[in-house]
Amino acid sequence: MAPVRVNAVIQARHSSTRLPGKVLRPLGGRSVLSWAIRAAAHAAHIGTVIVATSTAADDDPVAEEAVRCGAAVVRGPLDDVLDRYELAAEAHPCDAVVRLTADCPLHDPALIAQVVGVWLADPQLQYVSNVLVRTLPRGFDVELVRRDVLAEQHETATGAHREHVTSGIYTRPATYRCAGVVAGEDHSDLRVTLDTPPDAALLDAVVAALGDGVPRWRDVVALLRSRPDLVALNAEVVQKSLPTA
Repeated sequence: MAPVRVNAVIQARHSSTRLPGKVLRPLGGRSVLSWAIRAAAHAAHIGTVIVATSTAADDDPVAEEAVRCGAAVVRGPLDDVLDRYELAAEAHPCDAVVRLTADCPLHDPALIAQVVGVWLADPQLQYVSNVLVRTLPRGFDVELVRRDVLAEQHETATGAHREHVTSGIYTRPATYRCAGVVAGEDHSDLRVTLDTPPDAALLDAVVAALGDGVPRWRDVVALLRSRPDLVALNAEVVQKSLPTA
């Protein structure tokens, strides 16, 4: 029997509406995209790390940075992110895909491995994530989709589900076997993703305090719980809403 293969696909684009160019923004001694690639590469059970960006000219630097950081690259439609994931899975065959986003630079390899480990223990699961019930800070999001389900979504998903990639799965628990990973404590009020200038200010402060090594989510949480002044930097940022059906 062939070994099970899980690849990480990191979606990245230059044209963010609220903070253009954010994935190439410097953070510590490396780019934000480099942080995400490094985390995926350090995670147990991950085979190939792939950056899925668009064919738009302003994403040429994104593709170049991904290659510089040792990731494979696929390029597809700017506004059809699901198509980019399917292209990545076709170019780099696998049994499941871990979805990560480049605007979450503090991805913890242990959290990535945890989600993959749940699926490896029960490959009949079609979707596993740590966001079905959010207990971790926003910015540590990890989702796994089984390869056949990704292909099915690519064929059938419409509208916003093509942008959000997995929303056509987790909003249909009667159709798909889904499992969630939760932390023992609720830290869902915290935010370490990068979408606005206040988010950038918080991430700069976190890295200044903890250094630019591979992050551990518990260290990030401990710092933020001890520094309410840092939490206040982006406390007023409202996350964009996702489809619920």
